Amino acid sequence: MLEKIDLSKKVDKNTFKQVMETESGRLAVLQRECKAAGIPVMIVFEGMGAAGKGVQINRLIQALDPRGFSVYATNTSNEEEQMRPFLWRYWTKTPAKGRIAIFDRSWYSIVQRDRFDCPDKELDLEGAFQDILSFEKQLSDDGTVIIKLFLHISREEQRKRFKKLDDSKESSWRVNKQDWKRNKEYDAYLKINEEMLENTDTEFAPWTIIESTDRDYAAMKIMTTVADRLAYVLEKKREEEKVSSKKKKDQMPGERFHNGVLSGIDLSKSLTKDEYKKELDRLQRRLEKLHNELYRLRIPVVLGFEGWDAGGKGGAIKRLTSHLDPRGYQVNPTASPNDIEKVHHYLWRFWNNMPKAGHIAIFDRTWYGRVMVERIEGFCTEAEWKRAYQEINEMESHMANYGAVILKFWLHIDKDEQERRFKERMENPAKQWKITEEDWRNREKWDQYEQAVDEMLVRTSTTYAPWIVVEGNSKYYARVKVLRTVVKALEAKIKEVKKQNS
Repeated sequence: MLEKIDLSKKVDKNTFKQVMETESGRLAVLQRECKAAGIPVMIVFEGMGAAGKGVQINRLIQALDPRGFSVYATNTSNEEEQMRPFLWRYWTKTPAKGRIAIFDRSWYSIVQRDRFDCPDKELDLEGAFQDILSFEKQLSDDGTVIIKLFLHISREEQRKRFKKLDDSKESSWRVNKQDWKRNKEYDAYLKINEEMLENTDTEFAPWTIIESTDRDYAAMKIMTTVADRLAYVLEKKREEEKVSSKKKKDQMPGERFHNGVLSGIDLSKSLTKDEYKKELDRLQRRLEKLHNELYRLRIPVVLGFEGWDAGGKGGAIKRLTSHLDPRGYQVNPTASPNDIEKVHHYLWRFWNNMPKAGHIAIFDRTWYGRVMVERIEGFCTEAEWKRAYQEINEMESHMANYGAVILKFWLHIDKDEQERRFKERMENPAKQWKITEEDWRNREKWDQYEQAVDEMLVRTSTTYAPWIVVEGNSKYYARVKVLRTVVKALEAKIKEVKKQNS
């Protein structure tokens, strides 16, 4: 494909000047319209070395309001980034609604430069492509415009530009041994890039090839491509809003039958106080030792806690962390999203708190709010919560592929036990802060929540990120079950990693 591109395209100075003046003005207007419409934009610059990415980014942003965009240069990942899944560094930089994020190289490095530079490094290529497609699809479905530009030059042009850079003391640092190696093995590197383009060129995030021999032609095409895409998206959004304002959505009939996972849970399970104390002490001591092993072997752990109000999440987390080194774990309480979080993809705030290798992240309430409270209370659309099952599975799969242990706990109690605990909290001055009017209101929607939870458990419990339903009417039994489950999972993972390293 790339070898067939006509790289001799040029533009005369007059045409270039006229087009750039027109398109610059248009792009400035489109940026303001995207901001007003709350449309986030990601512009990716990839391509062959010395194709002019930096120059072209600088030309493009001259037309933009600098208060509305950020530019990220993706170099070799630092220590912090290497200790997390490769998409983490990009998820944390996804733009808020109405802003533009421009990437000088991007998440494609793993299937492009890194693949060529480190051929002996183990890479699940198919899995990496799938992770990238999932990342872009999730953002696109949420309204992000993704514009991907591949700047292309010939081997000869690249060699000429490398030599010019190398001959100058001011710019020689910009060319290294790997650059020259890619030029020497140009055809092999070109093939890797072709595979990248073929596997990731989609309707929602298409690639545009930029013939970059003539820098003016490249700048003109980039400016026009970006402006045309934004104009198209804005017009499409306006048309969709017109249609939605005229046409009422047909209400889907509720399901008469659903998977009754929770209805089959035996809530009579319990432990005596002596049994509880003895087992709790044993498990906490074991966790203390396992935590050291996790850090030594650089195994990340993600523990998510969901459950009914007053289900015992806080108590379970407190017993879980009591013997852990506080430098090696972080408890993340999840409240309603704040103003900053609301203008990002709903998974953005959770990606920001994912653990680095060797650390534990504990979430008191999680990303599953999308398919529970947001679904029931109407804080998201039906289309949004329905596609969230796949989005969540893909996020957890990416974490698991990186080597993370992922466990998700649903702390289950019955309605009578919840009422008893609510009243106990109201009567205890030290616990009154735990109970709110909203907690009582949510009880009125118990059946709706139970149906949503049943569907969530069925659709998102996977081999790599299983749900564990914890019988919670007995706090003693629930806390011990949580600790036992964590200990067992960590022991299995540590054994697996040691075997791989031996």
